[in-house]
Amino acid sequence: MAVSQRLDLRQAQSLVMTPQLQQAIKLLELSNQDLAAYVEDELERNPLLERADDSEREAPSEASADGVDPDRMLDTKEFGDREHLPDAKDSPIDADYDNTYTGNSAGEGSADFGEPSGQANWRVGAGRGDFPDEDGDFQETLTRDLTLREHLEQQLGIEVADPTERLIGLQVIDLIDDAGYVQGDLIALAERLGCSLELVECVLKKIQQFDPVGVAARNLAECLALQLKERDRLDPAMQALLDHLDLLAKHDRAQLMKVCGVDAEDLADMAAEIRSLNPRPGYAFDRTEVQAIQPDIMVYRLPDGSWSVELNSDNLPRLLVNQQYHARVTGKAQSKADKEYLADRLSAANWLVKTLHQRATTILKVATEIVRQQEMFFLHGVKHLKPLIRRNIADEIGMHESTVSRVAANKFMATPRGLFELRYFFSAAIQAADGADSHSAEAVRSRIKELIDKEPIEAVLSDDRLVAVLKNEGVDIARRTVAKYRESLRIPSSVQRRREKSLRSA
Repeated sequence: MAVSQRLDLRQAQSLVMTPQLQQAIKLLELSNQDLAAYVEDELERNPLLERADDSEREAPSEASADGVDPDRMLDTKEFGDREHLPDAKDSPIDADYDNTYTGNSAGEGSADFGEPSGQANWRVGAGRGDFPDEDGDFQETLTRDLTLREHLEQQLGIEVADPTERLIGLQVIDLIDDAGYVQGDLIALAERLGCSLELVECVLKKIQQFDPVGVAARNLAECLALQLKERDRLDPAMQALLDHLDLLAKHDRAQLMKVCGVDAEDLADMAAEIRSLNPRPGYAFDRTEVQAIQPDIMVYRLPDGSWSVELNSDNLPRLLVNQQYHARVTGKAQSKADKEYLADRLSAANWLVKTLHQRATTILKVATEIVRQQEMFFLHGVKHLKPLIRRNIADEIGMHESTVSRVAANKFMATPRGLFELRYFFSAAIQAADGADSHSAEAVRSRIKELIDKEPIEAVLSDDRLVAVLKNEGVDIARRTVAKYRESLRIPSSVQRRREKSLRSA
């Protein structure tokens, strides 16, 4: 058989992920904090990008009759000020080009909400990412809270006079973690410092007398013992209880009364006092400032009973492309490299502004469809949360399922019933016992918690009993599923709950 060469033509389809499309997909799944950081980086890298000033938009150019310069790229705020969702040429971000948004899509924001007030109003507004007000209180920048290490070092300098013990004390403080516990081997520390273990333990005992009470303990029992000693409540019975904290965790009241030598009433008092102590005294320091979640979507009910779905304008950056600066600099550019750089920066700036607008449009469409399909939840609560998967939303609004998944990640919705992550509204279905509509897994989980919260001490509900109650209510669920949901809610077993209730009621 002869070997020969030949040319063949083959036709195939493939999705090419351009850098621009990759950027659009990346921006779609970012949270508002990550998006703000990304925009800050782009502002530093691209000289043609700048924040939109209200003053600049309040004084429109005279280049056109409607006050918009035709040669200037619209900024993200102006994109969002339109009173309706954009048409097909401003389609939402979707990696699947065959599933792009069209004006006749079933996912219109006004679907089933009534007209005109039921239409999903939306706007894309300014972020709060501008420089801080220069008129702020300067004194606020001069102070900060002490860390746990600094607090202990201050006390060490006052309470310990011997230089050697101070040196050892600094090394011991280095071993204390954020919770206030010593994490390290004192024997290894003594060998490293060339001193005796007795001297290191002596310094440790002095540090254990510092504020906060219970700091520098080597385990939980020692931490609680230091606090009880400070209250003058560390008697032999309490020490025996600390030595058997595992029994306390199991709520084994009979064994605890035996090892402590007390009756049920005294044991209940001792357990209550243990619960009043602080197992992590160091957490009073080194606290990380809690960042409040800023919602991406605002949902509220209108007087006529319809729903309004809006983007939170405070979380969206306002950017514009400075065309005047580009024209001025381009006219002075002489080399080919300079002109190519400016053209590349202009293209990148225009693409970013358009991508931010597409991102906002996509989030709004997904949120609007979620509100439409989960309307009973907003009206009546979690018991009426419908089973919903991402494919249901994707089919209704004409997008790819992966796009809906990216939108649901790290996005939050503020509703009359509270703040929820978009993922919360997607829940698996549990079949009904009587052939009726399926139940949402989240609704079933909420019902299990409600039943356990209301159970009396003399009739603690086992998992089998919970299955029977739910089946009477029309939920066909297996025992292992009930146990899985109960454990996800961090609810102990019926045996542990019965022991705990008995201990508290004694």
